[in-house]
Amino acid sequence: MRDLTAGAVENPAVPDGRTGGRSPERPDARLTTAVADVVRARRSGRIRSAVVCGTLGAAVLAALCVSLAVGDLFVPLGEVVATLAGGGDGGARFVILELRLPRALIGLLVGAAFGLSGAVFQTLLRNPLASPDVIGISSGAGAAGVLASVAFGASGYALSASALLGALMTATAIYALAWRGGVAGYRLVLVGIGIGAALSSMISHLLTSSDLSEAQNALAWLTGSLNGRSWDQLRPLVVALALLVPPTFLAARPLRALQLGDETAVGLGTRVERARLALVFCAVALAGVATAAAGPVAFVAFVSAPIARRLVPRRGAALLPAALTGALIVLVADFAAQHLLGSTQFPVGVVTGVIGAPYLLWLLARANRAGRGG
Repeated sequence: MRDLTAGAVENPAVPDGRTGGRSPERPDARLTTAVADVVRARRSGRIRSAVVCGTLGAAVLAALCVSLAVGDLFVPLGEVVATLAGGGDGGARFVILELRLPRALIGLLVGAAFGLSGAVFQTLLRNPLASPDVIGISSGAGAAGVLASVAFGASGYALSASALLGALMTATAIYALAWRGGVAGYRLVLVGIGIGAALSSMISHLLTSSDLSEAQNALAWLTGSLNGRSWDQLRPLVVALALLVPPTFLAARPLRALQLGDETAVGLGTRVERARLALVFCAVALAGVATAAAGPVAFVAFVSAPIARRLVPRRGAALLPAALTGALIVLVADFAAQHLLGSTQFPVGVVTGVIGAPYLLWLLARANRAGRGG
């Protein structure tokens, strides 16, 4: 009996009959510890996300300054900053403000728009292939832009409106054809690839049946190019993004619930179809205006979100990091396109295609090794 009593006293897991006390491992203590761990992890995640966004923002600013400084006329970085602040001599002001700054800003905004659009699509549809350039949205904007340019001589705001309308019409057709009581990511991707192929054939017909000079200009735009960009192309892009970016972040609030599946999202009080349509509209519009400004720059939307999600600690949409990553990719790619081979300048889409195509092949190979290649 004494041994049993000693064992009961020494064993903290057995309640004390005289005091009614519980062991330190009681359930409410474990729950409190778990909650504290979650709070600590979320705080750490927010801090790291802020650090990642700050680092990406600094990299974008550095790439912007370098693109303004380097060229046929080298301008020291100090003079670049002075010129942007309103100083500098006349020659430097003309080169920076009239020739280089509009091109660099268009590249920055186009990359951000493509990165944000790709992040929304891939997160919403839970498919790494669901980016606007893969599922045919960029092809729709490109086809409409080529048709408006070749057939009607459209440019500026008219070309932007045509590309946006083409992207929206293409997205509507893809969504309608993929609908089967709901939209599955793999089905939308397959339908989008098919429609994109049909639109590519339409673009080829327009190019082969148009005037040679018009076809050359349209082909350069279809490759994705920032050559010759000026303030006239920048203004409609700034206006469009000012109208689209805030609603995109606002519509992205239920994105985490949508990632869990429709049934779970409904159980959490999310209006699934309304939220999905709002996100799809914003993502399509972002891709459309970016395509109108610089053409369908390949693979920027495709690779920006995966890179951003690897930089931030929490699995999620990573919308702001994806936008900053897209901006950085386009700025660096355009700098390489201008200066990689001396006086020969490439369209920026050529460089991004060189970056993105191997990533697509690697992604498909990894899916096949994992048994998901179909």
